[in-house]
Amino acid sequence: MRANGRRRLLAVLAGWPLAALPAFAAPDPALGLKRWGSGDFRRFGFLVYHATLWAGDDPLRPPLALRLDYKRTIAGSAIAEASVKEMRQLGAGEADLKRWGTEMARVFPDVREGDHLTGLYRPEGAAFLFNGSARGEIADPEFARRFFAIWLDPRTSAPDLRAALLRRPAG
Repeated sequence: MRANGRRRLLAVLAGWPLAALPAFAAPDPALGLKRWGSGDFRRFGFLVYHATLWAGDDPLRPPLALRLDYKRTIAGSAIAEASVKEMRQLGAGEADLKRWGTEMARVFPDVREGDHLTGLYRPEGAAFLFNGSARGEIADPEFARRFFAIWLDPRTSAPDLRAALLRRPAG
């Protein structure tokens, strides 16, 4: 019980600078992250979410933050399943996907229009915020690499969104 409380506190402390992260503002400068690009993700013509990326000088390396502002109602289990599918297409192994799918289903809530999820990619794993509050973490560097590849890998299923996210802001 005590270990769970500590883990929760660490997750909150790790994510607190992003807790008040509005869609277009920069997170705490102490993280060294700057706003990069943003774009919309559509499936079958319907707008699913608007994504915004914050990163250091290299948007393909941690630490970075990716915020998804949802425009539809989606079950957390469906978000986890879609993530597993995308990671499978990018070459993740089935044993890892089974474990990660269970962990994502635990962490990802059901979302409605107006909700936002922020993923923080750190070298030691990933932490997630839901509407600015710590939701959980998956402390596995390989998970974090595979999960954020959904948007950032050159083989992503959404190349236009990847290009928009990696667009360096002017100035």
